[in-house]
Amino acid sequence: MIASLSFFGVLLSFLCELGHGERKIYGCGDRTICGVYCSICMSSTWSPQECYEGLVQTCLYIFEEDMYSINSTDWCSLEKVKSAYNNFTLCTETIADCLLLPWPNQFVERLFVAIHTTYFQTCPIEALRDPPPSIVLALVMTPICLIPVIVVLVVFKTKNGDRRS
Repeated sequence: MIASLSFFGVLLSFLCELGHGERKIYGCGDRTICGVYCSICMSSTWSPQECYEGLVQTCLYIFEEDMYSINSTDWCSLEKVKSAYNNFTLCTETIADCLLLPWPNQFVERLFVAIHTTYFQTCPIEALRDPPPSIVLALVMTPICLIPVIVVLVVFKTKNGDRRS
């Protein structure tokens, strides 16, 4: 019983250290490309998060190259930028999976905010617009014109004494 409690205590302290301290122990995912990323990180003196941030710079560089190959007037066209954007997202997610880091994380969120500020801030927002004045007039005038007709019908029916309908 004491041995199992000791083991449980050691396990909890290890998990707490992973969550709060600088983690120097590397884990590696099981994808085929993970070996490349893990070997780069293990050969450096960086923590997994620092290595992740360094590797993601490669993803960012490729994304920026893709964006600058597109005419800047087309940056607001989803069809033109979705491939580059999707590749960047997959790149950051793959590296995080390989290094066994959570994704999304604060670094990636800050990076995506910076990307949106740089490339997509001037894009128009699709918002609801007012219909043309002729349609507004038709929609407003129809009930207004029907009110007198309904009043005349009610008065006519009650004046004739026809109480069946």
